[in-house]
Amino acid sequence: MSVNFEVKRTIKASQQPVYSSLFDLDAARNWMQGFVRIERLDDAPVQVGSKWLETRKMFGKEATEHFEVVELNGTDKIVLRCDGTKGTTGKGEFVFTYTLVSSGEETEVTLNGEINGLTGLTKLFGKLMVGTFSKACAKDLDALKSYLENGKNEYTLNQSFKG
Repeated sequence: MSVNFEVKRTIKASQQPVYSSLFDLDAARNWMQGFVRIERLDDAPVQVGSKWLETRKMFGKEATEHFEVVELNGTDKIVLRCDGTKGTTGKGEFVFTYTLVSSGEETEVTLNGEINGLTGLTKLFGKLMVGTFSKACAKDLDALKSYLENGKNEYTLNQSFKG
């Protein structure tokens, strides 16, 4: 059984820059909440099969998770898989599906999150924590929105001092 959540944001930018910002690992430091570093596990351009370690500061501590690109569909869809067994989480599988729909100079980003592989008490804990995951993803999309709509902005700069 999986635990699911959804976050939507409309960004005042065309689809290509939104897609590029979600997909550009080097640019993540410009908007990602609690960003510490990203370590690529391959040398090829980011594509299906690309893997990296993403480290963020969460709850005052560094947490590193193992990500992989599992699906790309033009600039319409990005599916990332986080293998919790290889990271700080230690359990589960987290799938993040970003769907982008453009309407002129606006792009609606829908993030569908899915948490799989939790059993016993961690399954119950996962159900209780889905709100926390959803809020964290919403903050990321808010930061991306602010970054794209305002360029290098106070929102991103201010958040970097809170971690």
